[in-house]
Amino acid sequence: MTQNIEFGLDTFGDVTVDSDGAMLSHAQVLRNVVDEGVLADEVGLSFFGIGEHHRQDFAVSAPEVVLSAIAARTQNIHLGSAVTVLSSDDPIRVFQRFSSLDAISQGRAEIIVGRGSFTESFPLFGFALNDYEQLFEEKLDLLSHVLTGEPVTWSGNIRPPLKDQAIFPPTESGTIKTWIGVGGSPQSVVRAAHYGLPLMLAIIGGDPIRFRPYVDLFHSSLEKMGKTVLPVGQHSPGFIGATDEAARDIAWPHYRDMHARIGAQRGWPPLTRGQFDMEASPSGALFVGSVETVAQKLARSIGGLGIQRFDLKYSMGTLSHEHLMECIRLYGTEVVPRVREILAQEQ
Repeated sequence: MTQNIEFGLDTFGDVTVDSDGAMLSHAQVLRNVVDEGVLADEVGLSFFGIGEHHRQDFAVSAPEVVLSAIAARTQNIHLGSAVTVLSSDDPIRVFQRFSSLDAISQGRAEIIVGRGSFTESFPLFGFALNDYEQLFEEKLDLLSHVLTGEPVTWSGNIRPPLKDQAIFPPTESGTIKTWIGVGGSPQSVVRAAHYGLPLMLAIIGGDPIRFRPYVDLFHSSLEKMGKTVLPVGQHSPGFIGATDEAARDIAWPHYRDMHARIGAQRGWPPLTRGQFDMEASPSGALFVGSVETVAQKLARSIGGLGIQRFDLKYSMGTLSHEHLMECIRLYGTEVVPRVREILAQEQ
């Protein structure tokens, strides 16, 4: 069982600082993300995901382009979004972009679709936030038809209907592994089961084990609907350092400033160091610490939730590329083997 657990990385392409504390250009950050993806492959990780954003503090607005650059320099790692904001995109274009990535990578493309945690894409692409629910539900329904690889006949309220419409390019395998990213809504969990798509839980605060009812709901819903068992994954932020103290001290100011920047727009109170350290504790959702600390937390989360994949969101605000590369190295070469060892001992 432990050998079937997949370990991945996610990044939003956060705009980072150089060794002197100066902000890098978006262009340099994009080049750095490609190097980070290449290193993830070299250290044997299963998946590298890139999120889509349309704001100044994140460099990646077109994940598939960056993923294609990584695909050309890697051999084994699966490559996907984290997440594709389906509500403000076109499901057919999403499929076409990822089927193209799938061809370039020789079958290594994946999609994680979701609503996204930011709303900038709605006005940017001419969508009304009032249509938030309908846009996601209808576009997910259309995407589910496109993913079959068969000609699409579909009708809804958000676009003209399609009749026997072939979508190109097709994939060589006939489909693309597609997950639904969920932040903790039971309705979203049941929706994933309804469409027969794997579930990716975004757990960014509190004890991850509190999400176990959602995992159980997903599996029970699949069973009631007569569908096959599907994997569940977890996406959580973290950073690995030489010691717990070093990892927390390095990550803290960058995480604090990121929280403050987003919180100023959303009305959040300032984050304290005590709150940060609590989230980095054994029962928190921040996987920040030494190799052994992060490995123990991962084993606890994997066992407690019964998940099949864990994706570490390793980018953390302006935390430098050099620190991120070392985190990736430690994660792939030391944390993952240690987690497998712990899980094997617990069986």
